[in-house]
Amino acid sequence: MPAHWTASIVASLHANRITKKQLAEQIGCTPEYVSMVLNGHRSPKGAAETFSRALNDLIQQKQAG
Repeated sequence: MPAHWTASIVASLHANRITKKQLAEQIGCTPEYVSMVLNGHRSPKGAAETFSRALNDLIQQKQAG
């Protein structure tokens, strides 16, 4: 079962038109791994912070450019 924080990440991805591939590149992993985490198949320590930070960085980059 996905963690509660994943829903807000997925919603922000859609709202800001950011792909899982872009998020994966920002984090430094594969899109498949991002999907596994967001779908609750993997629960790495610190994932919520890592994913949130990477997503916020992508949103800021998108707004700046």
